[in-house]
Amino acid sequence: MKQVSPRRVLSREQQTEVTRIIVKVAQMLAQFGAESRIIEQTTVRIGLALGLESVEMAISSSAIVVTSLYAGSCVTTTRRVREHGINMQVVCEIQRICILVEKELIGAIEVRQRLEAIVPFHYHPWLVVPMVGLSCGAFSLLFGGDWPVFLITSLAAAVAMRVRQLMARHHHSPLINFAVTGFIATLLASSATFFGWGEQPYLAMAASVLLLVPGFPLINAVSDMVKGYFNMGLARWGTATLLTMSAALGILLAMSVTGIWGWKV
Repeated sequence: MKQVSPRRVLSREQQTEVTRIIVKVAQMLAQFGAESRIIEQTTVRIGLALGLESVEMAISSSAIVVTSLYAGSCVTTTRRVREHGINMQVVCEIQRICILVEKELIGAIEVRQRLEAIVPFHYHPWLVVPMVGLSCGAFSLLFGGDWPVFLITSLAAAVAMRVRQLMARHHHSPLINFAVTGFIATLLASSATFFGWGEQPYLAMAASVLLLVPGFPLINAVSDMVKGYFNMGLARWGTATLLTMSAALGILLAMSVTGIWGWKV
């Protein structure tokens, strides 16, 4: 780990406080979907900027372990990582704090205050629902569908997204959430084939479930493994795979209920 000369003299209590601050930084970054390299680099940079001699850390899918070293004194602390969903606004806010610390514009107290003041930004649910519906509908047009297919795809995806939001609000397992959402989207989209709406109605069944593609976790998984964080990469890859399998299970169940197999049309 890179060694630098400390910018200030730290007592044992101050070292402990700085260690608690940087482990909170790492915990927040991990909980809101940052890739492992960003987690490590940002945590180390803030620790060194606040006066530590070196920072060592271990990252896993369920916990963060941070060890700080200053003047022969070693402090180690661990924090549990609980998934809060992907939110790049939180990641960006923490990186802004990192830059301010490195420029010596704020100190440890201000860092803690700013971290505690971060409130994750979320779009209003009723804004997300139509936007997701329209995006899936747009994919159906790209696949070669016509306007009736676009309409049924948009409706099915919007209803499925609302179901997904409600299940997440009640803290259901993401695996059950994806399965139920896939079932609802496919069940509604299959009506286009049942009633013969559009020239290629089966496209609605394919496009309406695209909201369930776990793209960000897969990208982070590949990025982590390429950059040497194999444990985190494999854990994220496994999570994305389980979510995909759950969605596929819901889709297959809906096809079994309706007897309409989209790709055989």
